[in-house]
Amino acid sequence: MKSPVGKEKKLTRTEKAEFINSLTEEFKSSDGLIVCDYKGLNTKAIEALRNSARPEDIKVKVIKNTLAGIAMKNAGIEDLALKDTNIFVWGADQLAVTKVVATFAKTNPNFVIKSGFAGGVVVDAAKVEALSKMPSRNELIGMLLSTWMAPITNFTIGLDALRAKKEEVA
Repeated sequence: MKSPVGKEKKLTRTEKAEFINSLTEEFKSSDGLIVCDYKGLNTKAIEALRNSARPEDIKVKVIKNTLAGIAMKNAGIEDLALKDTNIFVWGADQLAVTKVVATFAKTNPNFVIKSGFAGGVVVDAAKVEALSKMPSRNELIGMLLSTWMAPITNFTIGLDALRAKKEEVA
């Protein structure tokens, strides 16, 4: 179903209710939701944001503030101020959502992070920026594995050096 924004056809009450219900379920299942101002961005830029979000399974939609507010309230997300033009970015991995938004904001000065909902709490733009700099789950696993492998690697290097020294003596 198309999101009810812009100059598209008016939705009936039942279509709005269905849209709010599906949006509520998506917001409930997401761990990160960020509200941004997109005023001044063209369609090509918004499509670039969607394309960068798609591989991370992150949704990007422009939604009317009243409908988004109802869906957020139904999902238990409160205290997010919805004023002016907003684009909503959400997904299951809060760090991936913050990384996509922060990366896009660096290259597009008209794209402004307003606030968000991450890990069950409302966060401001500075907190979203801070979260975007944290390593992702896969990066942390990689760091942990390299730490675990270091002693084995050093032991192997030592054995190889001992073998080379004994061959040199012989």
